[in-house]
Amino acid sequence: MAADTSPTVRRRRLASELRRLRIEHGLSMQEVAERMDLTAASISRMETGRRGIRPRDLRAFLDMYGVAETGREPLLALAKEARQRGWWQNYGDVLPGEYATLIGLEAEAASTRTYQQTLVPGLLQTAEYARSVIAASRPGDTPEDVERRASVRMERQKRLTGQDPLELSVILGEGVVHQHVGTAQITADQFHHLAEANRRPNVMIQILPYRAGAHPAMTGSFTIVGFPAPSDLDVIYLENMSSGLYLEDAADVRRYVTVFDYLRAAALSPADTTAMLMDASKILS
Repeated sequence: MAADTSPTVRRRRLASELRRLRIEHGLSMQEVAERMDLTAASISRMETGRRGIRPRDLRAFLDMYGVAETGREPLLALAKEARQRGWWQNYGDVLPGEYATLIGLEAEAASTRTYQQTLVPGLLQTAEYARSVIAASRPGDTPEDVERRASVRMERQKRLTGQDPLELSVILGEGVVHQHVGTAQITADQFHHLAEANRRPNVMIQILPYRAGAHPAMTGSFTIVGFPAPSDLDVIYLENMSSGLYLEDAADVRRYVTVFDYLRAAALSPADTTAMLMDASKILS
């Protein structure tokens, strides 16, 4: 799917418009739910993009909010686009919903900033490294499942090339350089791949050395997804062993952006990072 037609982002944009209309009319979720014969929880899921909106329901919302005909067409078009399928939905059997949402957001993102403590992020993993990570973290998966999950990561990486490539800024904890994944050769090849990726104009990789000391992101890794449209606010993605969490509150986003800027200032330069990665690769090869 083209980068400018992500149904995930369209659903999120439509949800934002519905939330804006409700607030402008001074209505609570409970009040809207009663008028629409729905639950407040259903309204909440619609307004956060976690639940799709059928055209019939959308028209009912627009009637209730008194939206003129000229204002309806863009919203109805958004609803139609939001119901399209993204390429990642073909992997629904092996993709958790939170991860599928991340891929959908990446499809239309302008930038991704991520801090990773112990693992190379999926957008920069080699196929063998990805298979090793997936097999270790999901011991119950069949070889076929592992291969399909790895294929998703390889497909995601297409956002780094072609027209309007994703701007990717990565901070890696120094532990990534000392964490062996798979065989020594797989790890060496991964470090070499990172060093090569760091030469791309739209990719910047920096290592945060141990000597940088304590820092505000010691509690865990995080990803900031940014969008080209000013109306689409950045999203924070946090992942754990069993699920993922999205933060969209403006205060939360500002906090994580500030922390990322701190880490970037404390990290090695891209050139010094590339040198460290090449040295680590040579030691393992």
